[in-house]
Amino acid sequence: MDRNIRTTDDVLTLLDDLFVPEAHRWTTDASSWWDEFYGDRSKPVPFFVDKPDESLVSYVDRGLITPGRALDLGCGPGRNTHALASLGFDVDAIDLSQAAIAWAEERAEVPGTEARFHCGDAFVLTADGAAAAGPYDLIHDSGCFHHLPPHRRISYLALLDRCLAPGGHFALTCFAAGEGGMGSELPDEELYRQGSLGGGLAYTSEELRDIFSDLTEIELRRMRDEAPGSPVFGESFLWTALFRKAPRQ
Repeated sequence: MDRNIRTTDDVLTLLDDLFVPEAHRWTTDASSWWDEFYGDRSKPVPFFVDKPDESLVSYVDRGLITPGRALDLGCGPGRNTHALASLGFDVDAIDLSQAAIAWAEERAEVPGTEARFHCGDAFVLTADGAAAAGPYDLIHDSGCFHHLPPHRRISYLALLDRCLAPGGHFALTCFAAGEGGMGSELPDEELYRQGSLGGGLAYTSEELRDIFSDLTEIELRRMRDEAPGSPVFGESFLWTALFRKAPRQ
């Protein structure tokens, strides 16, 4: 008999295993999948470009966020990490893939854009381990959240609660459901029946508002399409959202 469920983490790990191996992209067990994904830098992947999200730059330009301590979740090759550092943020960045981190560190050889890159699981943040534990004035995620299965939203919200400073901001870019969107729109329960995330989950604006209802919405919109020659990245199949944690009373 195998009766070893005693904690919430035990339940989450059990639910992880309900997905087929090729669907698992959210813990350190998935690092080899991401290493292979980032191994060929010539692939025509939109976000392989070395330019930041248009939304992130817009938040700074409009004064919606100001320089402080920042965490870039699922940083990939570091395009947003480097932009944050160049804008005056003190940045920790984390990704499961050593190949992505190596690429990000190669791109880091620009004066004034120093950031700390960590290879590991974003859900395991420690003061002297994979990354610093916070608090952060900004937690930024472009493309990580939509690769999580439904039960790992619990882990994600716990990370925000633990690591985001009172009055801090959470910036998210993820797959948008609906016309022109990308990603699976299947109900949560159907994902477990199929054992697959379909390459990523698409969300409606109402779903995002509900999931992050403990935070105050500052802005939620479709990302603007940007031309290839633009200095910023933008694809309209993505949502971009900015939320704020309540200040300490």
